[in-house]
Amino acid sequence: MKAPIVVHHPSPTGGRRVVIGGEIAGLAHDDRDLVEFLRRAGLEDASGLLDDPHWIEWRGGRAHRYEAA
Repeated sequence: MKAPIVVHHPSPTGGRRVVIGGEIAGLAHDDRDLVEFLRRAGLEDASGLLDDPHWIEWRGGRAHRYEAA
């Protein structure tokens, strides 16, 4: 099973592209941004999902790190 949320590798200028259900949600610069994108997608209490691999796949780099690559 693939996670429905993908947080891509940090960009050269900082931040990570977030894709929810195949749609680009935006560029997160920290976990607060990520939680806000998830809330907008209908996941009201999303903070508990950030480390759940069934929900979120962190690609490239360490989870919760948004610094420029």
